[in-house]
Amino acid sequence: MATLVQNLLRVGYAAPARLSEREQFLASFNNTARTYPRDKCVHELFEKQVERSPEAIAVVSKDTQLTYAELNARANQLARFLKRFGVGPDSLVGLCVERSPEMMVGILGILKAGAGYVPLDPTYPHERLSFMMQDANIFVLLTQSHLVDSLPPHSGPRLSLDSDWDIIAKERKENTPSRATPENLSYVIYTSGSTGKPKGVMISHRGLVNYLSWCTEAYEVAKGCGAPVHSSISFDLTITSLFSPLMVGRSVFLVADGIENLVEALLARDNYSLVKITPAHLRALAELMPEDEVAGRVRALIIGGEALNMESLAFWRTHAASTRLINEYGPTETVVGCSVYEVAADDPVAGPVPIGRPVGNTQLHVLNERLEPVEKGVTGELYIGGDGVALGYLRRRELTDERFIPDPHSKNGHSRLYRTGDLARFNDAGILEYLGRIDSQVKIKGFRIELGEVETILNQHPGVRECAVLASEDATGEKRLIAYVVRDPQHRGEMDELRKFMKAKVPDYMVPTSFVNLESLPLTKNGKVDRQALPAPERKTNGCTQKCPSKHTAAEQTLMKIWADVLKLDHVGVDDNFFDLGGDSILGTLILARAAQAGVRISPRQLFQHQTISALSDAIG
Repeated sequence: MATLVQNLLRVGYAAPARLSEREQFLASFNNTARTYPRDKCVHELFEKQVERSPEAIAVVSKDTQLTYAELNARANQLARFLKRFGVGPDSLVGLCVERSPEMMVGILGILKAGAGYVPLDPTYPHERLSFMMQDANIFVLLTQSHLVDSLPPHSGPRLSLDSDWDIIAKERKENTPSRATPENLSYVIYTSGSTGKPKGVMISHRGLVNYLSWCTEAYEVAKGCGAPVHSSISFDLTITSLFSPLMVGRSVFLVADGIENLVEALLARDNYSLVKITPAHLRALAELMPEDEVAGRVRALIIGGEALNMESLAFWRTHAASTRLINEYGPTETVVGCSVYEVAADDPVAGPVPIGRPVGNTQLHVLNERLEPVEKGVTGELYIGGDGVALGYLRRRELTDERFIPDPHSKNGHSRLYRTGDLARFNDAGILEYLGRIDSQVKIKGFRIELGEVETILNQHPGVRECAVLASEDATGEKRLIAYVVRDPQHRGEMDELRKFMKAKVPDYMVPTSFVNLESLPLTKNGKVDRQALPAPERKTNGCTQKCPSKHTAAEQTLMKIWADVLKLDHVGVDDNFFDLGGDSILGTLILARAAQAGVRISPRQLFQHQTISALSDAIG
């Protein structure tokens, strides 16, 4: 089977002799033109697939299956109902639902009505959901009945896709004209903003169709059974698994939250077309998947969301050699993925994985401060052009003009480039390498975070006089947020108070793992915070260690060893707090799995409610 890189290079290029070697290379590198249905919207491609395979299974959840015909009929009914409220092209409809068939009906129904959908993760804090709903000027909100009481107030129509379905189901089931064009909005996804408020990225149908047309072919989605959807629809990484199977008559498998549920789904069947996953989840999978049961489960692992290294792929290269391992790079502003690199058998076993070459109808430029191309081996800022470039930021004209600029190298006066803020370079082989960020933006668990936003929100706490937030790699190899806080003497309190404050304001991935109390922040000679001088956080342990096992039960001794192994600590005491030691949901899953193997049964709820070994021991008896 040809590798992805070979597929990308299939189109040849004969450069005129007058071009320099660098110009010839760049012209060939960015010669990515390919045909795709640029005059169609996403839902129209789905409708064509319904005609080809009406009885094929489109959606599979724990207790429900929908055929393509059934999913299409329900989406049509919802679209007609939405139109009664005046929903149409470039309207924005909020979608706050759990991973369920209603989610799939909601997305397609919104698109068929001609509108764009705004995913609202029901696990997000009330305040953040409220801001997103107001900022997007959401008119109609789609949700589920059991979520209604936890949602912010909404002055417009609100529909529950479960309890209100009897009313919606009175609409006709056949396709309805949407009036949307490829230039209209397909979705708006919010990402972290440096000002303390998230910003909405506007994606057109054309950009989404270009990506889906490319990825279904490049990832050979039709050769497998479909893809599991296990991540939030507020995370654009999910787009690949959510839509690509529906373009080729395959199934979308809806998986409940938690890496352990993805493991269960992978072990339940063979020949998934692809699994889209972050490096952090990939490493957790390697811990939880039995070595002798991993081969043949997945045709391709598409890894994105943050920087990837070869070491994270060792398990799969050893035990699932036939599974394609593809590093997909792309900001939300360029429709999921704009550059890919497929790992070859003879690639190194250590070091960073390149981000490779551009996808179809996409151009990647590494430029200096004068917007001039740099030579191979020279670091520059990565700019992205092509059909996948977003329309801009919703109601952020100044920021849009700053980040989306006219392409100075294009003969087409309408072409734009997205300025990523990422540092990159071409290696000697002409492959693109990612080198980090120019600014204070980081990625944690695949989610993009502006450190300035975290600092702005933390500074709102009355007990915080000033603060600084860094991303630091811990002993487990994962990046975590560290907050350095100068407390107001009038509001002294426990650091856990700050953690609770942040959890009420931002998603979990933006809550610092550690809070470090300082008398003052170190400053440079220019009076700015000297981030290089901030101390590394201490991972303190309390209470008794392995040196006094006689005082502890067998279960406590087992858990102490497991916690120490997973958290990469010399020892752990029974009164140490899991989260204070650097624990998170992924590491928690690993602890639960290892504990079960050792005969100690703990539920995720118990671990998150009873955060010390002593409390856990009491809870499980």
